[in-house]
Parts: sequence; structure tokens; C-alpha cells
Amino acid sequence: MKIIGIDPGTNVTGYGVVDIQKEGVILLETGSINPRAKDPLEARIHKVYKVLDEILCQYNPEKLILEKLYAHYDYPMTVGILGHVRGVICLLCAQKNIVLVEESPKRVRKALTGNGNASKLQTRRMVAHYLNLDEKKLTLDASDALALALGYAQLQGRAI
Repeated sequence: MKIIGIDPGTNVTGYGVVDIQKEGVILLETGSINPRAKDPLEARIHKVYKVLDEILCQYNPEKLILEKLYAHYDYPMTVGILGHVRGVICLLCAQKNIVLVEESPKRVRKALTGNGNASKLQTRRMVAHYLNLDEKKLTLDASDALALALGYAQLQGRAI
């Protein structure tokens, strides 16, 4: 089963595509989409749309795991801005007939590390371990996206 995890953001959107097989997990692609910070919001969202559209066309995943929206009272504007990127991702799922699943970072981290409050660095270390990668070569956004995909698979009873 091909799964893509996405950690959305207007400045950086992390993604990771994996193929969960009986023999184990195969990493197909991971990376970050980095729109120019100086660009207007609509241009940044368009870049996220274009890049994700290409990735979805290339790998044709069955499921897209999106980080569940979390609103922090110190940053109320973040939810609205992040909602734009999430909307584009939801639109892509509808256009490509991909099942959309939302997972909370805490639930995913607990599935991968045994601790829902694991730090981003601890999560990156476990993702790198599962995929046999050098953790220093993984950006935090990409490792968060891969954690979503791997955590979802683990929560569904798939051995990773």
C-alpha cells in the first residue's frame, strides 16, 4: 500500500511517500516544499499545489495522511493561514480520488516512539531508524511527514 504523509505549512511543507509491503517499508520519496517567503500567500499555496500534484501523479498513493490541525492560543492567525494549505491538499485528494486521513502528531509519535510527547528530534531518529537512513539528511518537516505515514501504517496493524 502506497501512503503519502504531509506536514503542511505555508513556509515549508514536508512530504514522504512510502510503500508498505509484507517484507517491510520502501521509501519512495521524501522532501520539503519551500515556497519563497517573499511571495504572496496565493503564490506560495500554488507552489505547494503544483509540487504535490506532480508527486501524487507520479506515485499514485492510496492514502494521504495529513497532520491534524492544532490551534495554539498564542498563535491564532496560524490556523487560518494553515487552513489554506490544508484546503489545497484536500482538493488534491478529491481530484485524484485519494483517501484522506487526518492523524494527530501525538498519536503518531506514540505509535512510533512509544511517547506521544516525543520531540521532533526523537521522532526523526525513529523515522531514520525504521527506514535505515542517516537522520542528519532528513529535514524535520520531511521526517514529520514520514512519521505520519509510518505511524498510520503502524496504527493500522501494518508491521514497519
